[in-house]
Amino acid sequence: MTGWEELASTALVGTDRRPYQGDLLDAAAVEVARRRAGRKTSAAEQREQTAGAAEQREQVPSRAEQREQAVGQRDGSSAASPETQAAPAEERVAVGRRAAERLVRIMGGEHERLLPEWLAAAAATGRRVPPYVLPELLEKGRRDRSIRVHLGVLAGQRGRWLAGLNPAWDYLLEEPTGETWELGGAADRRAHLRTLRTADPEQARRLLESTWERETPDDRAEFVEVLADGLSMEDEPFLESALDDRRREVRQAAANLLTRLSGSRMSQRMAGRARACVTISRKVIAVDAPHDCDKAMERDGIRPKPPRGIGERAWWLQQILARAPLSIWGHPPAALLTMKIPDWDAEVKAAWVRAAVLQKDPEWARAMFGWDPIADLLESLPPDEQQELAADFVKKHDLDSQLIMVLGGVSSHWREGLATAVLRKIVKVATTQPWNLGELVKLAGERIDPALFPLALSYSPVESVQQVAALLRFRADMYKELHP
Repeated sequence: MTGWEELASTALVGTDRRPYQGDLLDAAAVEVARRRAGRKTSAAEQREQTAGAAEQREQVPSRAEQREQAVGQRDGSSAASPETQAAPAEERVAVGRRAAERLVRIMGGEHERLLPEWLAAAAATGRRVPPYVLPELLEKGRRDRSIRVHLGVLAGQRGRWLAGLNPAWDYLLEEPTGETWELGGAADRRAHLRTLRTADPEQARRLLESTWERETPDDRAEFVEVLADGLSMEDEPFLESALDDRRREVRQAAANLLTRLSGSRMSQRMAGRARACVTISRKVIAVDAPHDCDKAMERDGIRPKPPRGIGERAWWLQQILARAPLSIWGHPPAALLTMKIPDWDAEVKAAWVRAAVLQKDPEWARAMFGWDPIADLLESLPPDEQQELAADFVKKHDLDSQLIMVLGGVSSHWREGLATAVLRKIVKVATTQPWNLGELVKLAGERIDPALFPLALSYSPVESVQQVAALLRFRADMYKELHP
């Protein structure tokens, strides 16, 4: 952090402690933005900013006007300079002092992997962060895209104002803020469509259809993915037409959803292709992989060029079988896994894994997890079953990268069964390979239900278990502060 940024942060904290003639935050934020852009503010300009801040604050623009200003700042069409405009008045209440202090500690490196959880929990309260954390938080968002999803709400009006001053932070102007379909940016419109989809799936699809031709290719791909919630055959005609889109990502997104609709025209075409490749007789599965990939296959989401290390025929076979309805095989997955596949065995089973993930079929996900325990399969199962499978896996499997990946795929917050299995594993490994526990201890502390910290505290005096308990206590306090 540069000297000016430190000065600005100090000034931001200090504005709550002592009076100041004018708006020190506005002046400091402008100066930070100028300094990062390689410019300096003259003493006269500083006096002018301070003197004019109070008068400018009385002229608060509407939400629509704010959006027009933000768009204008990005494309250069705005007549007014953002450096001469004060931040609009806030519409949301800030989180409490203790919650804000914990955020500062997390950003400062104390359990920094909890930052996304803190942001999600804070956004769920409908509050914003206090102004003095904004420069550092926006800078973190610049470097880490994964935390941006909640910043549009949490940063408030002042955060968006700062984003208009610093091009490095203007990503914030594309994050959800609660705006409507008509006035919002891409992220706001996705959030609006997702909310509407939950309440009325048909109306959400019709809204998307009404503007489809005017949407950008990037937006079209992301809007299609929103239709995964509440997916039904009512969506099939629209998704079938999306297979003709010029953008590959749009076609892939549409094909993925059509794969989940076993009655869709695309699924039936894939079923025909799969039957041409695979024959099941008694205990043997005979396979003849496709010899070419035609335009019709490409339209249905089959990608012709394989990744490095995979042959073309194997690649086409896997994609066809992954998109064919699992119901066409006529046998339960457990029975199919016992059959002999003389040729293309690994490719067929890998395709079944992918099919279980794409089609979100619990029976197939359960069976294929036994063959290839990957985290993606757990997403097709309800949370309780996820945790039961993971707990059983922890009991039977040694601590390695695969166990960590499986646990990483289990939804938070882990309940007592899985929590106990993991704590038992930590105690066992602590006596033989204590140096190998780092990631498991962190994952346990971050994923176990924080209300279970008394269980961890009393489970064992082993240092690694007590570290888990301490992190759970940290998270429990974090939630209390956000919900006083």
